[in-house]
Amino acid sequence: MRNDRPISRLRAHRLLWIGLSFLIFLLSFRPLAARAQQHFPKQIPAGNYSGICPIGDGLFVVVDDKHADDGFYVFRLAIDGALGRITEAENMGYRSSGLPNRDMEGICFCPATRTLFISGEADNEVYEYALDGRRTGRRLAMPPEFKRARRNLGLEALTYDTLAHRFYTTTERPLPGEETLRIQAFADDLQPTRQYRYRPDAPISRKYYHGLSALCATGDGRLLVLERQVRVPRLKLDAETRIRIYEVQLPADEAASPAVLEKRLLTEFRTRLTLTGRKFANYEGMCLLPGATLLLIADSQNQYKGVLRDWFLLLPLPSLVGEG
Repeated sequence: MRNDRPISRLRAHRLLWIGLSFLIFLLSFRPLAARAQQHFPKQIPAGNYSGICPIGDGLFVVVDDKHADDGFYVFRLAIDGALGRITEAENMGYRSSGLPNRDMEGICFCPATRTLFISGEADNEVYEYALDGRRTGRRLAMPPEFKRARRNLGLEALTYDTLAHRFYTTTERPLPGEETLRIQAFADDLQPTRQYRYRPDAPISRKYYHGLSALCATGDGRLLVLERQVRVPRLKLDAETRIRIYEVQLPADEAASPAVLEKRLLTEFRTRLTLTGRKFANYEGMCLLPGATLLLIADSQNQYKGVLRDWFLLLPLPSLVGEG
């Protein structure tokens, strides 16, 4: 009678090795956000953070779209580039313009004037602010078509290219009757220049809230675009966000400008709310740091019911270096 035990043991060992290899593979490809997200509940107040921008010396200005006043926070963040982590966080206070909230969404810094610009979704305007929070009386000369934006789907993203001396802004979703977004450029005199068309991703399904959240100029003719899709079940458990960051190259020659900008996917990840984890993060703000690293900030809806958190995420993008 043939003894099959050695063969059975060999098969069992082989299956065990395959299983362990597959487990290692899965662990090595965990969503980046699940490993790198950070929050600072003792230092950073609960908020509805929708935009972030560095202004130098470790300081970042941040807008909160539900704050009572029009204005911005100033946070001090110590970032260890080698570790890829925020090592310290401090709230330096809120700087109010003394005017009511207008659903502030995007924020950017203009080094030449040492002033900030903030986009508002309620009025679809971009105003200029001094660093103490007061409005200067200036604003971007917004083309009239942006007034057609749907309620809560208006001006969302805002960035400034320090080399091209251009502001760029766009709405969260296309204007009524259109299928593409209008990315509007402005010169330093605050007058509109060129307008580009960008096609956002289609929603995964009707259950997902979707839209463009942020723009970020790289300083070499490229824009980074943050798109996110959010699904929140009625009972909230298993809510998820799917984040995609694209790169678009702005044409240098107006005559060669495509009808719609081509976009290239740089990275994507998702976050979830489960029984064992509260990693769900609706990322709305994004800025570029030295070393081809993005800093993202999430809108926690004021730390909704004590479950959501004001997440920060450092996201290295080595593919940005040496391209463009």
